[in-house]
Amino acid sequence: MIGTSKRGKLNEIMTGLYCITSEEHSKGLSNIEVVEKMIKAGIKIIQYREKKKSLLEKYNECQKIRKMTLGSDVTFIVNDNIDIAMMVKADGVHIGQDDLPIEKVRELVGDEMIIGISTHSPKQAEDAVRRGADYIGVGPLYRTYTKEDVCEPVGLEYLDYVVKNIKLPYVAIGGIKEHNMDEVLARGARCIAMVTEIVGAEDIEKKIRTVKSKFSRGDL
Repeated sequence: MIGTSKRGKLNEIMTGLYCITSEEHSKGLSNIEVVEKMIKAGIKIIQYREKKKSLLEKYNECQKIRKMTLGSDVTFIVNDNIDIAMMVKADGVHIGQDDLPIEKVRELVGDEMIIGISTHSPKQAEDAVRRGADYIGVGPLYRTYTKEDVCEPVGLEYLDYVVKNIKLPYVAIGGIKEHNMDEVLARGARCIAMVTEIVGAEDIEKKIRTVKSKFSRGDL
């Protein structure tokens, strides 16, 4: 089954660039158009994050993206909307600290689906491990304006803690741009999420290639 194989390959999948949609920052392009460019540029994990559309609009977009990602062997994660993730048979769902408990999400989605959770402190990271998350988001490392309810930056020290102490796959996130990603990589991050830096680029595919080249010069 799709989810089972993707869960088993998470350490392999969670390396390099993790892309997240944000239509309000994509300079007139639709989420579908942006995802198409991400896939063409070789992105292997994409999260659909859309806060302001109706459930029906989000469902319809996720249906299309699921077909696109299936045809390209791209891991597809849906943010927050567990029901939509289940209906379109996404590979995973990403939740926040104020969403449903991980254990209850697992009861809903079963053993096939990946569950990721945002964390902002060592305590939350340890809690995610104990409660059965498959991967964690680590951040926001820098100030970010892509989410209205985001917490204050946690800084690179939290990333240091995760690199040294947490065995789960993780993605560094929050305000990461091409100009500061080198210091994130230097702290040991193997997977980095970018939002506006990618979706707001004049040439999305070119920007992805440039960012990916920085990974390839390191251990990735």
